[in-house]
Amino acid sequence: MTTINPIGVFDSGVGGLSVLREIRRELPGEDLLYVADSGHAPYGDKSGPLIEARSIAIVEFLVSQHAKAIVVACNTATGVAIETLRARFSVPIVAMEPAVKPAAMHTKSGVIGVLATSGTLVSNNFAKLHARFGADVNILVQACPGLVEQVEAGDLSGDKTRALIEQYVLPLLAQKADTIVLGCTHYPFLASLIQEIAGSSVAIIDPAPAIARELRRRLASIKQLSPEARAGTERFWTSAAPDETKQVISQLWQVDVEVLGLPNVSSVEATLKN
Repeated sequence: MTTINPIGVFDSGVGGLSVLREIRRELPGEDLLYVADSGHAPYGDKSGPLIEARSIAIVEFLVSQHAKAIVVACNTATGVAIETLRARFSVPIVAMEPAVKPAAMHTKSGVIGVLATSGTLVSNNFAKLHARFGADVNILVQACPGLVEQVEAGDLSGDKTRALIEQYVLPLLAQKADTIVLGCTHYPFLASLIQEIAGSSVAIIDPAPAIARELRRRLASIKQLSPEARAGTERFWTSAAPDETKQVISQLWQVDVEVLGLPNVSSVEATLKN
């Protein structure tokens, strides 16, 4: 019997479940492993060396679980660590980036807004995107402190969440943005509220479906796709308190799931500090 190896997915917290959701839709036969590094969320205000160390350690864990491919479901981790991860690990690694290109192709006003963490917006990856597409469209960047924490707490529509989104989105609309990029994987869980505040004429772009299609393409190219007739499974780990994270993951995944505590993966961090 052929062994079916899983796909590993990780994020600074629960936001990457928005990517996992699209992977499940695109690849129903795959077994999925998900690590929520909620004990260190949000990555957006953490140092580059810490984010890189966490990313390496989590990928090492996922590889130890026989992952045949890795999805970095975090724009900030991609911006900081993707080159190191690809140099260090031989498995295919698919990574996020803000969907500036499709937004630039979609806009009619010539103005797009990018909602992201400060860590993503100051990354070299984002600078390259801005340089590539900023000549043709006006790219308005908006750091969104506090939004990740609201999603981590499972508050997708409360007064504080609404007030934060209004604070970040309304200035973009005032500058004629007609397309808004969700530049953090936590934000798709706020998409309906963002759409309500922005209005139906504003396009909201989530890169997750494109990431899932790219993962399918990469697996197909190395003949590692699982049969779609089988029912894929999901397993979840967190670096925070499992009981607390379980509630939010179950809420966002819309199924009651088991969440395990992530084994100690701090050896890389210790090496960096020495």
